[in-house]
Amino acid sequence: MNCRIILQSALAVFASTALAADPTLTLEKTSDGGFEVKADGKPFASYVVNQANKPYLWPVYGPTGKAMTRAYPMQQIEGEQHDHPHHRGMNYGHESAGFPGWREAGGEGKPAGGGETWAEGKTFAEAASKPNASAAALKRASELGRIAHMDYTEFGSNGNKAVVLEVCEHQDAGGKRFLLEERRLGFHATTSTRIIDFDQDFIASDGDVRFDDRKDAGLSIRVPTSMAVDSKLGGRIITSEGLTDKEAWATAAKWCDYSGPVEGETLGVAMFNHPSSLRYPTRWHVRTYGLFTANPFAQKQFNKELPDGGIDLKKGERLKLRHRFVFHAGDEKAAKIQEAFEVYAKEAR
Repeated sequence: MNCRIILQSALAVFASTALAADPTLTLEKTSDGGFEVKADGKPFASYVVNQANKPYLWPVYGPTGKAMTRAYPMQQIEGEQHDHPHHRGMNYGHESAGFPGWREAGGEGKPAGGGETWAEGKTFAEAASKPNASAAALKRASELGRIAHMDYTEFGSNGNKAVVLEVCEHQDAGGKRFLLEERRLGFHATTSTRIIDFDQDFIASDGDVRFDDRKDAGLSIRVPTSMAVDSKLGGRIITSEGLTDKEAWATAAKWCDYSGPVEGETLGVAMFNHPSSLRYPTRWHVRTYGLFTANPFAQKQFNKELPDGGIDLKKGERLKLRHRFVFHAGDEKAAKIQEAFEVYAKEAR
């Protein structure tokens, strides 16, 4: 009898340990050039490279299997917000970057050597239908550039982690490269979180490059409509400095967290800014309607009292952005976001 009790106890401990094991991640390339990440065979994130003027991650699923990114404009779902079609899942873009004087370089209203990658064609197709905005929309549409996926230089998974190294070209409207980007996407799954590291190195490969001071720039995620503060269902924004909701916009902080209800659960996503990243701690272009962006490029557009925040790179120079997304259950306190940030901040990035 005692042996049986001991055996049953051992089996219970083994079963408990097995249940607590971190998910195993797998990577698989898709036929259109992107890839999918799965955790124990279930969807974690998909990377799309040929559906807009920049690559983006969508959908992204949290630790409980719920979608943590708005579906629009990739899918039309009743009850979702259908604004800002360029807010695709998780992506990077900048309203104005390129060779100095790029807008005048092409002549005859055809900009060369720079472009806008924050917005996309669909943005201006809708805006151009409004009489009082059509001229401005047409001008911005003519300046649209592209972040083009070129190659994966590393692609693999091991246990509960996966890493993809990607090379991208930032191109003007005519396809001319003005900036090279090395992008590292790291995926990590635990029993309670899903983590995505988004590390970017921008290289002035073809000449001097200027990143203009713009509020519409940086690394973004568009959260589910139900989570948005404006939906008034319990959504909440909070920064490492304790500022919440509308007060958080344009302020500098080490991290920012957006949480709220998603399909009957309280879930959240925190974005960390690493100390090695440009202008740490970054400013947050985070909106109560659901946009969530880390933006180190804007100063004056956020606050007229600040100096112009434009950044110049000489040919051959580089700048780096380092961020981590943590998808979690509960709010930032339940997920121990401050503690998780402290661990991240000590990592070499």
